[in-house]
Amino acid sequence: MGVTVPHRLIEPYPRFSLYNSPYPAHDDASGIDLYPDSNVAISPVEGVVRGSRTVGCPDREYAVDHDHVIAIDVDDDWATETGLVGGGPLTARVLHVDPSVERGDRVTIGDALGEMVRSGFFGPWVDNHVHLEFRDRDVDPYRASGSHRLTVGGAIEPVPWDGTGNVVETGSTYVRLDSPRLAGPHRSGANGTYAGLASDDGIPLDGGLTHYGGGGAFLTGTEVLGTRDTESSGSTTRTGPERAGTIDRPAGETLSLLGEPIGAAEKRSDNACLEEGTGWTTVTWRDVAVYANGDPVTGLSLFLTRRSDPGIKIVWRDHGLSVGDEVTVSIRPTDDPIRLGPGR
Repeated sequence: MGVTVPHRLIEPYPRFSLYNSPYPAHDDASGIDLYPDSNVAISPVEGVVRGSRTVGCPDREYAVDHDHVIAIDVDDDWATETGLVGGGPLTARVLHVDPSVERGDRVTIGDALGEMVRSGFFGPWVDNHVHLEFRDRDVDPYRASGSHRLTVGGAIEPVPWDGTGNVVETGSTYVRLDSPRLAGPHRSGANGTYAGLASDDGIPLDGGLTHYGGGGAFLTGTEVLGTRDTESSGSTTRTGPERAGTIDRPAGETLSLLGEPIGAAEKRSDNACLEEGTGWTTVTWRDVAVYANGDPVTGLSLFLTRRSDPGIKIVWRDHGLSVGDEVTVSIRPTDDPIRLGPGR
């Protein structure tokens, strides 16, 4: 059984990801990472705090060696009212937050749960975030497994990209570009539409491409933003800045990006949260490598955002770039793809 997470629940967060992590909860989308605007972790649910527990995590020079799990028994009436659909009473499992709440405290959406921690579970390029899972009330909330697979209600807007951009932010292990940007009318802000990098034929993508081995794709009758034709292996793909109508894509098809096949969307029901062909499904990446300015890089860090300038984060150690530098990304087949484990 899956749990549908309504748009209202994630509205306080400008970004989210279901698949951009090497941990098991993101292999099957039973966890969602929520990125707030500050380091204060705000509650994504209404309910009563059941308790919290401190756990150990990998000791990294850029992070702390402990993390926390907060369990919140979700209010049944609130869940019904907001459309948080599950099979019965639910407990929310929240990670990466140093709790300022205690057992018995009542919280609602937007209440502070504590400060987010820079967990040793993170890769060095990963921003602080709230990790959220849902499981049945009678399941141990502190056990690593046992949460329901998630799907997020509402459409995702696909954003095409030609592989180029200028650096607007740098870190020791990444750069962020000023592209792609949303073209045409788009409502950003607290109630804006979430958008994600589109495959060549307009399917929003999520995950670590391809350093985490797998990712996700949002399949539906999506509106394609683009009409520029590019030739790749005898086929024509559509990208570019203009709107080009509506398409339907079945699970199980091959996806491509920048003219190169990158993976296949799962069609098996146990690996997909699809209702009548609409929703999130798992993508297994092909053996491909990502290059920036001709140099091999770790990969692309993909997520969903409601900002008008979503940009692309390139995971690129020792890049030597500065803000304003131009970058061109390409994808090529390889016999030795990068695959990172937890915290790498």
